Amino acid sequence: MPQLDFSTFLPQLVWLAITFSVLYLIMVKVAIPRIGGAIEDRQNKIANDLDLAQSMKADTDRAIAAYEQALAEAKAKAHGIAQETRDRLAAEIDAERAKVDTQIAEKLADADLAIAAAKDKALMEVNEIASDVTGQIVTDLTGKKASAAAVKKAVAAIAGN
Repeated sequence: MPQLDFSTFLPQLVWLAITFSVLYLIMVKVAIPRIGGAIEDRQNKIANDLDLAQSMKADTDRAIAAYEQALAEAKAKAHGIAQETRDRLAAEIDAERAKVDTQIAEKLADADLAIAAAKDKALMEVNEIASDVTGQIVTDLTGKKASAAAVKKAVAAIAGN
């Protein structure tokens, strides 16, 4: 094996040093800067992507906050409209109820007057009918016709008029 031959050992070490130095210079001047640049570019890209993601998250948070605020305002407005409508309808119903109550009260008053008039008329007719019937009974029992004035006076006395 030529590597173990001590006579060529010194030139091999020289060539090893030259080759190592050339490779070292190539690595330092070319390969390592390119790898470093790639790593730096990758770090910059990741940082930019993180910044972009953070700004998008902030935009999304602002949009969600605006949406929730708009939703809350819409709910409040809808509640206000519903309450206003309920109040308006309640007022209309109360006004209509008062109107109907007034009409019913008027009709009840008219009906009470009509009932009182009918009662008075019926009582007057009862007295007349009672007088006629009493006169007929007296005529049937006695065979003599009683005077209408006397029969009316007797019926009035019994009725308490």
